[in-house]
Amino acid sequence: MALDLVEPGNDDENSHGKKERVTRHLPPGINSRMLYKDIVYIAWPSLIELTLTQLASMVDMMMVGKLGPWAISAIGLTTQPKFLMMATFLAMNVGATALVARYKGSEEPKKSNLVFRQALLLTLVSSIIASIVGYIFSEPLIRFMGAADAQTLRGGTVYLEIQMIGFVFMALTATVTAAFRGIGNSRIALIYNMTANIVNVIFNYLLIEGHFGFPRMELAGASLATIIGQFVAFILAMIAALRGDEYVHLRFKDGFKPHKKCLADIFKIGFPAMGEQLILRAGIIIYSITVASLGTVAFAVHQIAMNIQAMSFMSGQAFAVSATALVGQSLGKKRPDMAQAYSSNTSRVGMAISILLGIIFFFFGEPIVALYNSEPDIVRQGGEILMLIALIQPFQTSQFILAGALRGAGDTRSVAIITFITVLLLRPGLALITVKALGWGLKGAWYALVADQLLRSLLVKLRYHSGVWKRA
Repeated sequence: MALDLVEPGNDDENSHGKKERVTRHLPPGINSRMLYKDIVYIAWPSLIELTLTQLASMVDMMMVGKLGPWAISAIGLTTQPKFLMMATFLAMNVGATALVARYKGSEEPKKSNLVFRQALLLTLVSSIIASIVGYIFSEPLIRFMGAADAQTLRGGTVYLEIQMIGFVFMALTATVTAAFRGIGNSRIALIYNMTANIVNVIFNYLLIEGHFGFPRMELAGASLATIIGQFVAFILAMIAALRGDEYVHLRFKDGFKPHKKCLADIFKIGFPAMGEQLILRAGIIIYSITVASLGTVAFAVHQIAMNIQAMSFMSGQAFAVSATALVGQSLGKKRPDMAQAYSSNTSRVGMAISILLGIIFFFFGEPIVALYNSEPDIVRQGGEILMLIALIQPFQTSQFILAGALRGAGDTRSVAIITFITVLLLRPGLALITVKALGWGLKGAWYALVADQLLRSLLVKLRYHSGVWKRA
């Protein structure tokens, strides 16, 4: 696997002067080229996968945007309730990825596969419960999120109900992906998620407006297209897991009986991560309700900007996958020096990409927003928001990657505390002041988001540089 690619240099290389000079902050016999090779090996499939997934989401919203601002707002109102339902299994996936990586590093395949099966068991139970609750309470959830009119409420309710029908398949696929990422194999997820995205876009075209004899279903069609794509991804993910030619694989004969010690290990890492997820969602829900109070058009602009910003998350998240896997494997090998080297170099690569994205958003914001909706007021406001998004790119990416390193080390508690301070307290608190008290409108809400990102980046960096995570 990727970590095994790094081997110390030899005297022959030195004698021919071909070996890259090793800087003093790198472990003996290791150079930057070796590290970058491993980092990119894991990150590039994740980067392509996540980018294509977000592109599919953007195309989804662009197609829906033709129905009007109300449709964009309706989908936006479903986002946070859906993520709230995902909090439990996403958190346990953090524990699963960290443990699989650690056992991969210490060459204990039986333990890696036990973690995989127990994580699937947890996901199955939690996602079934969440899907039932989400379906039953779809309308109250959309109403609570601040639906401004009956059309938006109705559209959001239908969209969320359909999402809950396919929720279990999406959740199980995410857990398979988490296990594969723990061993550093992000190529498999690229294949099945890319296929799912293609299926999603095709059915969007067929079902939103009704083409080639398919019924015109509008928002219901967009939601149905999404879960059809998710089901395809689930089938392909299970085939990959059952094939048995990967370090982690699934064999039903090994059983799914709860294993107390393994579950305790997953919970030890997963509970702080779940706290982080719940805090994150609670803060963003309060923030979203504040923005929704500005009206349907303002919230539509906000959702477009958030959808575009999510594209900028992809590079940070992809390299965070590298950081999590390589840090976990390094610590499993009792090599904290390698964990430090991998995470530092990963951060540098991510920073370069984030600067490029920032330049694109700053100078081409309005044309990008116009792809969603061409109303002049939406395009103007959206372009202004994208300038703010451009300015926070380097900080945002650094935060993703270093937090990924902390999670790979199992240090999820500190990330949860930082999220509590910034997302639950700072962002919604500032948004209430800027929007309600100062009357700064949508820009005021985004000033609050910028402040959240800057402080969060600083706190994550301070925790990382403390070095405590190496002993977590």
